[in-house]
Amino acid sequence: MIRRLAVLGGLAALPAALARLVIGRGTSRLLDAPRTTEAEAALGPELDALGGEVVRLRSRDGLRLTGRWLPVDRSRSEEPAEAGAAAVADAWRPDPHEAILLLHGWSGSIAPDLVEYGPFLRRTAGVLGLDFRGHGESDDAPTTFGLHEVEDVAGALDWLGERGITSVALFGTSMGGITALASIVVLGDGSLPSADLEPDALAEDRSAPRPRIVAVVGDSVPPQLTTAVANRMRWPFRGFLAAQMFEAAARRLGGDMRATEPIRIIGLTEPVPLLLVHGAADRTVTLAAGMRLAAAAGPNAEHFVIPVAGHAGGHATAPAEYEARVEAFLRRAFADARGGVPIIEPPVSHNAPERGSQEGD
Repeated sequence: MIRRLAVLGGLAALPAALARLVIGRGTSRLLDAPRTTEAEAALGPELDALGGEVVRLRSRDGLRLTGRWLPVDRSRSEEPAEAGAAAVADAWRPDPHEAILLLHGWSGSIAPDLVEYGPFLRRTAGVLGLDFRGHGESDDAPTTFGLHEVEDVAGALDWLGERGITSVALFGTSMGGITALASIVVLGDGSLPSADLEPDALAEDRSAPRPRIVAVVGDSVPPQLTTAVANRMRWPFRGFLAAQMFEAAARRLGGDMRATEPIRIIGLTEPVPLLLVHGAADRTVTLAAGMRLAAAAGPNAEHFVIPVAGHAGGHATAPAEYEARVEAFLRRAFADARGGVPIIEPPVSHNAPERGSQEGD
């Protein structure tokens, strides 16, 4: 009570017009993320070296999205992921029915993440890098920290399913990790109907079953959206202002982005395996915040802490350790799924092909 009075007293000293201006501009910026970053202009040669193909697909709610498909790199895929890992101790043998969906953060397109993570991820499976709505060359739409981006993931999963993919691991940094966790819950069992914008979406007729989500790697994922945003602000009372921005955004969107924030839903992701990655020097998502999120997860989660790494900087800080840990985790998850039962899979309509059918390849 005393703390609340102190906050209110401090805010009273600010001109009301200034407070409204800060909140209004901050809300607009939250919802209008940069489509690309300045650094992306120099990535052309590296993207060309990756190869693959530029793809076009639609989100579940009809937006046109862009992405890039990188086939598995078989020239290096038969390297052991990690010595002593029982499920993948032998040379890794990629399965053409497995894929990794790569999801980017708040700013820019998928290009930087494809360049950084694509080369080692594709040693395990083919990689689909996706530009979220409002990013890259995808259709214009507000950025909603996973609330609407789950529709983009749904479209990407359908695209993969139409090409014979049956098992998918999600790999996301920052907002991409937030969206990956939300996708397990919203797309898997519809347990958050307030965040599912299309009530009849799971009943629609598909040409192929949607792949099941067998694992998630979430790098630099915050427990709460307001905390991550506030940590990037330099204003006094930044926590209060960040909360007001999300309140204002909810009024504009007709839905609260915090409905699918990680701390609210991570307990519902079990039994899908999770690998949460945090940098000990991250000022946006502090290590204490990362540990709080990991503690809220169930026994399905592992927590990988990288000393001196900043926000989404774990791979750049310790590339060899990062790649070994992520590869071992993903290969173990794929290997377990090959011999196990479905973890997350929506109901299949009567018109869908039976499991094992080649329809949609």
